[in-house]
Amino acid sequence: MTTSAPLIPFNPSEKRAAIGLAAIFSTRMLGLFMVLPVFALYAHDLAGATPLLVGLAIGAYGLTQAIFQIPLGLLSDRVGRKPVIYGGLILFALGSVIAALANSIEWVILGRVLQGSGAIAAATIALTADLTRESVRTRAMAAIGISVALSFAAALVIGPPLARWLGISGIFWLTALLALAGMLVLAYLVPTPDRSLIHRDAQPVLDQFGGVLANPTLRRLDLGIFLLHLTMVSLFVVLPLSVTTAGLAPVDHWQLYLPVVLLAIVAMVPFIIMAERGGKARGVLLGAVAAMGLAMIGFYLYQDSIWILGALLLVMFTVFNLMEAILPSLVSKAARAGARGTAMGVFSSAQFIGAFLGGLLGGLAHQSFGPGAVYLLGAVTALIWIGIAATMVMPENLTRHVLPIGDMPDAADAGLAARLLDVPGVEEAVVAREEGVAYLKVDTRQLDWARLQTFSGRA
Repeated sequence: MTTSAPLIPFNPSEKRAAIGLAAIFSTRMLGLFMVLPVFALYAHDLAGATPLLVGLAIGAYGLTQAIFQIPLGLLSDRVGRKPVIYGGLILFALGSVIAALANSIEWVILGRVLQGSGAIAAATIALTADLTRESVRTRAMAAIGISVALSFAAALVIGPPLARWLGISGIFWLTALLALAGMLVLAYLVPTPDRSLIHRDAQPVLDQFGGVLANPTLRRLDLGIFLLHLTMVSLFVVLPLSVTTAGLAPVDHWQLYLPVVLLAIVAMVPFIIMAERGGKARGVLLGAVAAMGLAMIGFYLYQDSIWILGALLLVMFTVFNLMEAILPSLVSKAARAGARGTAMGVFSSAQFIGAFLGGLLGGLAHQSFGPGAVYLLGAVTALIWIGIAATMVMPENLTRHVLPIGDMPDAADAGLAARLLDVPGVEEAVVAREEGVAYLKVDTRQLDWARLQTFSGRA
């Protein structure tokens, strides 16, 4: 019995697609993230700036990202992927230019709202699915995910010196140039698909939203990513101020962020292994959230020591990186076969709503009660999250697999699904005749891979 599929390499066209789309995705997110570590320090130069409006400017992109991401993904099914992505990048560039030219906080907020309205995530993922075979698609998606994580880390490191050399307006001008670079990559590097299909495991599908929203485990995971991003964005409403108060000049903040980011990447690895291979996902999840809450209390108590701030940041970034890896994995396991794309769309929207409310509530807490209140807000969100996670039913440790089945008459669908479920190790099967595939959830420890392959390409 063979329990795993052979590893199939990318072909040249798929390599171009994966590299190009990862570049577009990551440079766009880099532009969004670069203001995080510096905006609170320099926003006082803007007319009308208050702590509340500064927080709103930091998180405003999240609201329009959440509103437009799924609708624009569905629009790309009708008008094509590339037109939607071009349109999103134009809106992102326009928002960046407005923010760069702004002389008041209100105009920066408008620019950030427009940046977020260019929500291309769903369309980009769908284009990735159009341009890759099922056998390599997961690795192409992983490349995009890794590129976003690296963008976040890079933004924290390069944001402070860029703000000193270019100013906040210069960062927004650079962000607009990154959007233009993304358009060139889309035009000259990313192939144009022969046709666009709906890929249920990669993009939202309207008739699946009811089932996804009714799933209690998915709802708790959505709340988890919501609270994670609420906490992280609210943290950056005041953290740069604390780091400066502790004695590190704004231009030198990268000296704190760089080692902390690198150490956090290393520190999360054993916990990911423990969660994924050791079967201890619940314990890792609860422990990480508890550590986040304790770190936020630590920020409240020790704002004047750069060494303690560094240690607390290491905890926060380790938790953030760990949750960014574990939560999507749990969503993938909890979603029904063929519904992963819809589940991830809702999950991503929850993330962006959290970012928006993190900026808004962080700014409100800072303005009303001072910087320490923002850290206590993070401690409260961690406590709420522990209550949500503790009562969550953990999904089974099943693996998703997409099986090519070729064309078949409508009448054969139900029968084929039943026959696939008879294969040892196949726990769920959904046949998508229009895509020519069957979406499966399998137990790799029990899977009869050789028998499953007898269905591949079967009419």
